[in-house]
Amino acid sequence: MAWAEAGKWVAGAENAPLYAELLRDAAEAPQRNAGRRKVLKPADLPWEMSRQGLLKHLINEGLNTRMETVDAYMQIIPAGSRSGKHRHLAEECLYVLEGRGYDLHQDCDVEITDTYHWKPQEEVKRFDWEAGDVIYVPPNTIHQHFNADPHRPARLISAINRIYQQCGLNDLEQIEDAPEYDPSVVLDAEKVREYLRPRRAG
Repeated sequence: MAWAEAGKWVAGAENAPLYAELLRDAAEAPQRNAGRRKVLKPADLPWEMSRQGLLKHLINEGLNTRMETVDAYMQIIPAGSRSGKHRHLAEECLYVLEGRGYDLHQDCDVEITDTYHWKPQEEVKRFDWEAGDVIYVPPNTIHQHFNADPHRPARLISAINRIYQQCGLNDLEQIEDAPEYDPSVVLDAEKVREYLRPRRAG
């Protein structure tokens, strides 16, 4: 034969229609996408009392929407409280809907070889924000959001790219839980209103 390595590469009897499956997936995409929602109503958006805090999910892979690449949620931080502290490989963007506060960010030195290693740097940076601001969280940065108003809640919209997760790098680590975190809490409109009520001075 023309190739000296033919004795090796011709070995194997396994057959699999992998390319055919790619073609089928592409052909079925229009019908599949037609069943995915383009508009979600407030009642369709699930609440979660998470370790990161009180969240209302806006876009998520589990919500059967047309969005393929981005996850987003609204985070409510009660008056004078804070979010959890976490770190993830993907960068994040947050829009401040209401309230005022600050972020603490701690960059990490990262090494990705056969294994993944990260080490927090010494410096912790503070960034103040208020309604209308956009907060940028760099990749692999330990971060936490603080509500500086002792009387009113803050609301943030978080958006993060799903690509790292799809590439097998869903490196999400919770370092500290939000003060409100309680896995036994079941959220509904009335329960959420309790977290939204302004606190009185004194």
